[in-house]
Amino acid sequence: MKAPDDFDELVHSPVRLRICAALATATALEFTAIEDALGVSTSTLSKQLRLLADAGYVSLEKRKQVFGRPRTWVSLTRAGRRAFDAHVNALRRLLD
Repeated sequence: MKAPDDFDELVHSPVRLRICAALATATALEFTAIEDALGVSTSTLSKQLRLLADAGYVSLEKRKQVFGRPRTWVSLTRAGRRAFDAHVNALRRLLD
């Protein structure tokens, strides 16, 4: 069986799929909140976010804090939302 045209190999990776699913529920999430929710290491999350950012699916924004180091906030871009939604729909069609 051939995968639907909108099946996105980049989004389909288990960690990246979970990242996109988490981001789809919010305007933006802080890096450590994603890390904690997914239970992945900092290096794994960083690598997966870089792949999604390079594809234009997520944006990363460093925000200064009153105390401590700047924190990274992550959000889905319009392209990322479209890719995630299309991929979820493709998965649903495969299951039907």
